[in-house]
Amino acid sequence: MADHVNIFSRFAAAVSEWSGRPVIFFVALGALLLWGLTGPYFDYSSTWQTLASTGATLIAFLMVFILQNAQIRDTRAIQTKLDELILTSHRAENQFIGIETLDDSELRKLNQLLARAAAAEGEERGERLEDAERHVEEALQRESDEPR
Repeated sequence: MADHVNIFSRFAAAVSEWSGRPVIFFVALGALLLWGLTGPYFDYSSTWQTLASTGATLIAFLMVFILQNAQIRDTRAIQTKLDELILTSHRAENQFIGIETLDDSELRKLNQLLARAAAAEGEERGERLEDAERHVEEALQRESDEPR
C-alpha cells in the first residue's frame, strides 16, 4: 500500500508542477478556442456541448484531488521546517510545536494572546507570552485527552 501512496504522491507532485506552467494555460486556452471555432461545423449540437462540459468536469474533478494532495504535502513540509526552526531557536517557545492540530477557535484565541504580548512592553510582555504558552499547553492537553 505504501508503494501505491508513494507513486500517487510523485504523480500528484509532477502533475501539480506541470499544470501550473504558463504553457499549459495556453494549451487549455487553445483547446477552448478550437472547441468554440468548431461549433458552427457541428451545428452547435448537444453532443458538441456535452463533450466540452464532460471533459472540463472530469479534468476539474481529478485535479481537485491531485492539487489537494500536493497542498497537504507542502503544508506538512513547511510545518516541519517551522518546527525545526522553533527547536533550534534559543528564544522560541517549544510549546508552540503541534499547534497546527488545534481547532480554529483555539488558534484564533492563541493569535489574540500573541498579539497582546507583541503590543505589551517589558514585564507585561513576558506575562502575556506566558498566558499564550499556558493556553497552548492546555489546548494541546485537551486535544490529547479527547478520544479519537
